[in-house]
Amino acid sequence: MIKKVLSLALCVFALTTASANPHIIPVPVVLEKTGEGFVMDEETSIHFKRSDKDLQELADFFTAYVGNISRYSLSHNSKSGKAVHLEIINNPQLGDEGYEMTVASNLIVIKANNRKGIFWGMQSLFQTLTSVRTNEVLKVPGMRVVDYPRFKWRGMMLDVSRHFFGPDVIKQYIDLMASYKLNVFHWHLVDDGGWRIEIKQYPKLTETGAWRVDRLDKVWSDREPARAGEPATYGGFYTQDQIREIVAYARLRNITIVPEIELPGHSVAALAAYPEYSCSQIPQLVNTGGVYPKNIQSSYCPGNEAVFVFLQNVLLEVMELFPSEFIHIGGDEVDKSWWKKCERCQQRMNAEGLTDEDELQSYMIRRMDDFLVTHNRRLIGWDEILEGGLASGATVMSWRGEAGGVAAAQMGHDVVMTPGSPCYFDHYQAGPEGEPVAIGGMNTLKHVYNYEPVPAELSIDEAKYVLGAQANVWTEFIPTVEHLEYMILPRMLALAEVLWSPAERRDWQDFNRRLQGWHFRSFDQRGLRYSRGNTKVALSPVSKDGKLLVQMDSEVIGADIYYSMDGSSPTLKSYKYTSPVEIDRSVVLKAVSVKDGQVLGLIPAEQAFNVHKAIGREVAYEHPVSRYFQADGPNSLTDGVRGTLVVSKYWHGFNAKDMVATIDLGRETTIEQLMLGALQKQVDWIFLPKRVRFELSSDGVSFQEVAVVNNPVHAEDADHQTVEFVAAFSETKARYVRVTAANHGLCPPGHPGEGHPTWLFVDEIVAE
Repeated sequence: MIKKVLSLALCVFALTTASANPHIIPVPVVLEKTGEGFVMDEETSIHFKRSDKDLQELADFFTAYVGNISRYSLSHNSKSGKAVHLEIINNPQLGDEGYEMTVASNLIVIKANNRKGIFWGMQSLFQTLTSVRTNEVLKVPGMRVVDYPRFKWRGMMLDVSRHFFGPDVIKQYIDLMASYKLNVFHWHLVDDGGWRIEIKQYPKLTETGAWRVDRLDKVWSDREPARAGEPATYGGFYTQDQIREIVAYARLRNITIVPEIELPGHSVAALAAYPEYSCSQIPQLVNTGGVYPKNIQSSYCPGNEAVFVFLQNVLLEVMELFPSEFIHIGGDEVDKSWWKKCERCQQRMNAEGLTDEDELQSYMIRRMDDFLVTHNRRLIGWDEILEGGLASGATVMSWRGEAGGVAAAQMGHDVVMTPGSPCYFDHYQAGPEGEPVAIGGMNTLKHVYNYEPVPAELSIDEAKYVLGAQANVWTEFIPTVEHLEYMILPRMLALAEVLWSPAERRDWQDFNRRLQGWHFRSFDQRGLRYSRGNTKVALSPVSKDGKLLVQMDSEVIGADIYYSMDGSSPTLKSYKYTSPVEIDRSVVLKAVSVKDGQVLGLIPAEQAFNVHKAIGREVAYEHPVSRYFQADGPNSLTDGVRGTLVVSKYWHGFNAKDMVATIDLGRETTIEQLMLGALQKQVDWIFLPKRVRFELSSDGVSFQEVAVVNNPVHAEDADHQTVEFVAAFSETKARYVRVTAANHGLCPPGHPGEGHPTWLFVDEIVAE
């Protein structure tokens, strides 16, 4: 009996503690607990100015929410003792979206300058209640909140071209965004894999362009192109009436929908419907996956004036449906090879005085920008729209790292940051062992939470052009609703806090407390699929004083780390990690996170370290490594870890430059073999070096060439692969090693990046 009473007391204490400590995400600017809370029941009324239609709409929304999670139907403006007040005020501190909220025992007051702030205040209040009807007491903890966002653009993108999601799923996506004060839904409506928006003037865009041959039995990257005569059975589109309904649904929830109509590239579906707008004008089929037929054209013909008439007519219907200030036109990954051999494109270039196809793309973007400006809209596009010159009113969405955003901000253009790391939510967030299939990469919850949207190289004045940031969900590998939920939850919440809350208010451990204290329970109650976090230990090689150390970290709050160095799976009897571990011999290191006596995760983190004479030594570069491909840091070439086909990890990247690396071995020693690893992944513009030169020196000044190794791979072999450039020679005494890898140069004819500088990816200089 005593145990039962104690258990009951603990339960009551847990509920009281939960209600007394709000778990609001994003964390407010100011949140002060004030003691006794407000119990919502049948006596509660919601008060507002009856003549204000916005407040009436919000009061109805509030009443409906409470009705869904309880048996209560709140009265409006009644004289009952307990009330929720919605009030419009004039407080410059709150800006366009801020709010004030006070919760006392008999009164809740939400104040704001407009409906947006009132709605966001309601969302904070809802996060103190249950998410579904449980018949528990609806108690709002006593508190005072003053809150407003850091950034005006707080976005989530969803690609519905590669895989189609119906209107109800889009509404659910919008509801999740609204719950966490995200306010821009970037709707990627068209691409090579399907055209998803009804355009009355061009019915074949949905009759033909919205459907493709079903290849759902294979992952996107392995799908064969469609063959003539195969039935196109996979797809779907949104009618204009459905879009109007979704736009209105989003507006009520403070969310602006920015539609994306891709041009000039990623237009296979449109050109399948209307091949006359391509350079070749040859009929083609909607793309089925990652494999493109050789004769397919994915870009419109900018030399054909009819193309501009077509696109402007499409955008007229788009603008009638979407009242957003911005219209996204894509502009990324344009295959310009067709333009080089198109007579009309070349004539256009001559007539307009354009020097290359980049300027032809810019010409097309400028014309679309001018068209949108005449309709009081603003053009936004991916950072490739910088190529050939940026249209005067264009806003840049920076996805290839932050370089495009930095360049645009320094030119005085607005910018939205969405770099692949950490803002691509189609990347893995844990594992990847045991995780749903993803396109690759690794953007963990902590990685997202630690993101700073304003690049350090921007001045205070330049930083003002950063509107905010967003996450992108490309769906090549995400065919189902459950998979979609898993990829965005809970990373969406981390991004929301990054974009709303002051940087100084962010705290990783406190975020986890709030996330697991209310929000995971909410996901469970609503049947949402989500990731509980990355349990895999991060193994980070670090060079110090000529030694190689391995630092180990776990994202699991309160977890210990256990590791082994003999290749066995760690247990609680293995070594417990307390400080960086020195690697002085070739080993296979494995590590696991342990919490509450339980080993977490399916498979240990594992890394083989191959010790050689350059291990742990510092590397000096003649040309700096790209800031976007730093691998494990400046000494990644001597960390004992070999690069793999996973591009985002281990490789040092150089764009348009050779790699010239010099290593001080610390003392003179005999060397008889040198090796450099390199990566080829031509689809990503990564080419093997033309040659690698190896040199040795005793004094670091005078170097002697010991070998030159030419690229051993045949020019027509475009397979993804890693290649070892190995030089064996007679024993030579030396203290310094210099390795020069010659960049391939320019992307070859027929490549989508034809004429553009290639990337050189290298890893691990081995000295033996």
